[in-house]
Amino acid sequence: MANTLILIRHGQSEWNLKNLFTGWRDPGLTEKGIQEAKQAGIDLKNHGYKLDLCFTSALKRAQHSLDLVLEEMGVVNMTIIRNQALNERDYGDLSGMNKDEARKKWGDEQVHIWRRSFDVPPPGGESLKDTAERVLPYYKGSIEPEVLSGKTVLVMAHGNSLRALVMLLENLSPEEIVKKEIATGVPMIYQLDENGKMISSGGV
Repeated sequence: MANTLILIRHGQSEWNLKNLFTGWRDPGLTEKGIQEAKQAGIDLKNHGYKLDLCFTSALKRAQHSLDLVLEEMGVVNMTIIRNQALNERDYGDLSGMNKDEARKKWGDEQVHIWRRSFDVPPPGGESLKDTAERVLPYYKGSIEPEVLSGKTVLVMAHGNSLRALVMLLENLSPEEIVKKEIATGVPMIYQLDENGKMISSGGV
């Protein structure tokens, strides 16, 4: 189908499993994460999707997930564009810290604000607003034009970089997007009109 954008969050990482703030740190996938990514590829193949172009972040958990999706879809020669604009939100001083330990150090309420507010960054890190301000120009300049040329484009990225895209595509408010959960390894499929507006969205 023309003008199709597929968004997938990488499979579960080793630090997701350990309940650590990950951000720009670069842990690998767990066995569950590998299976999640493979299943995404199987589902896309079974629903007849043919990819023209892929984008991913500079982090290996996303790159490995994309490789697994393409392998399951039987895709051999695919153009893959890697760019750190699609990286996860930078958690700054929280990176590598257990979320429960962070709550003990700074308090439940403060950690909750850092995690779930739109525009309050953790020390040395990015807010979701900051993340959106690097993701969306890259999307508008590099990804959207490819989709609007009639291609089916897959973006394999991260919870917060994808939140920025979902906020734009679904026209969500800051209050709505911070509450939206993005599951690991689950394709989100958008059909766009010639102006880049969402016509429909769904899964596989």
